[in-house]
Amino acid sequence: MNMEVWIIYGIVAVIIGLIIWLKVKGGNKPIRRKGIGIVLPVFALLLVFGFSLNSLAHIPNHPFHLPAIWELLCAGVLGVAFGSIMLYHTGYEKREDGFVYAKKNKNFKYVIIAVIVIRLALSQYFKGLDYTEFTVLTMVLAYLYICVWRIGSYLKYRKVCKSA
Repeated sequence: MNMEVWIIYGIVAVIIGLIIWLKVKGGNKPIRRKGIGIVLPVFALLLVFGFSLNSLAHIPNHPFHLPAIWELLCAGVLGVAFGSIMLYHTGYEKREDGFVYAKKNKNFKYVIIAVIVIRLALSQYFKGLDYTEFTVLTMVLAYLYICVWRIGSYLKYRKVCKSA
């Protein structure tokens, strides 16, 4: 394998480590600010992906075109599926102190690793696509994944806040 692939694998390993570390660390702290932090990544990614699409559309000597509709639909379905899996494994509980905490889930680290491995495998499979098409498909998948997971998590959080 070439050096670029090893760098990508290294970055992915760091991201997996950070996600697991933040999840473990965050389970001991109550969720504050009415849970706004849960949905914040949805809006942040919208801005980041908007700027990224703008950059992709203005690459010199490289015409920009969107992937085929069926490819976008496949990326969307995969994003919704991954987000649904993560949402299923995400839960909240109200504790004696009256605050809401994320529930500990012993399978969470395995689920996040499996989702990232599947995404890596798919990205390797689709490397033959044009760079801009591949990037757009990846962004669609990631954005829908984050939207389903984070918005669903926020709704679960609000439900727990209103109970008892």
